[in-house]
Amino acid sequence: MTREDEIFEKLKKGDPDGAEELVRLYYAEILRYCLFHLPDRSMSEDAVQETFLKVFRHFDDYRHRGHFRAFLYKVAANVCRDLWRKRRWEPVPEQIPVEEKGIREREDQEDFKRLVALLPEELREIVVLRFSQELKLKEIAGITGLPARTVQSRLRRALKLLKQELEGRSDGYGQRK
Repeated sequence: MTREDEIFEKLKKGDPDGAEELVRLYYAEILRYCLFHLPDRSMSEDAVQETFLKVFRHFDDYRHRGHFRAFLYKVAANVCRDLWRKRRWEPVPEQIPVEEKGIREREDQEDFKRLVALLPEELREIVVLRFSQELKLKEIAGITGLPARTVQSRLRRALKLLKQELEGRSDGYGQRK
């Protein structure tokens, strides 16, 4: 029995600690996912809370068959889409305020988000799930509902497009060609 299965047993018995454990188990992972889909941390944290609220609100309808993680990502994706539909956002500024801790990591994340935003939606989601969430192709297939081969070919196509974009951007010294 996996840790997830144990938590589901607790939830079925009405143990409130089960919900807390489930959130603790997946919170950071879902937050990271939402950070790549929404423009700021505050909105991403709201999306994570809304994701878990929806999961717990409809928990009685969920049938656990070992695919909870995929289910959770689907809910999070829908919540992020809903938030985008409800609001209009300003584009991410070119210059992001410098923070003392993790400056390089933050810059890399923003560069990644800008590049991924150039991809068509069907490719963008696969790249985010693969590289920001570090999911396997089979897991991505479960989340997106696509065959694994389609996920693989779309990922390959996305990487080719990203490579072309990067090659067209700079000559190695930060200068545009």
